[in-house]
Amino acid sequence: MKLICGLGNPGRAYAKHRHNIGFKIIDELARRHDIDVAKKAFKAKIGFGSIADVDVLLAKPQTFMNLSGAAVSPLVGFYKCSFKDLIVVHDDIDLDVGRLKLAARSGHGGHNGVKSIIDELGSSDFYRVRIGVGRPPVNIDPADYVLHPFHKEEREMVEKIIGQAADAVEELIKVGLQAAQQKYH
Repeated sequence: MKLICGLGNPGRAYAKHRHNIGFKIIDELARRHDIDVAKKAFKAKIGFGSIADVDVLLAKPQTFMNLSGAAVSPLVGFYKCSFKDLIVVHDDIDLDVGRLKLAARSGHGGHNGVKSIIDELGSSDFYRVRIGVGRPPVNIDPADYVLHPFHKEEREMVEKIIGQAADAVEELIKVGLQAAQQKYH
């Protein structure tokens, strides 16, 4: 079984923020594959289903971003997922809006949600789908920047990248990291 965790902050107040793009991609995968991500377990909203004939567990941690590991680690443990079966989808300020990158076994890159997962698991040996949300202007703290919505002129690009990121997750499941990277980088 593949465990696909989209990172974000729970609640309506955060729904349109840059930091919540991981949740949006989980929602898109859930819509495409008719998976209900409403059950609450292990400090997350989860749903079981299938993508490309592979059993999957979609998860949206409800711990707030900086404590994502407190939800992801128990899910990995309880469902006995190996790290190679974990895919974490999250925002990345080091990528321009509309870009995505697939990675494995990499550091947290300053992302506190990913850092929390690495700390809780004791390993960075899992897959990541990094979604570009753009760099903040010079006078804005990155922590504040990701807690704001996308600008009007970015929204069309964001809708497109949500679909592409869902495609990339599906491709990662079907053909593995290297082939998916060749297609989406």
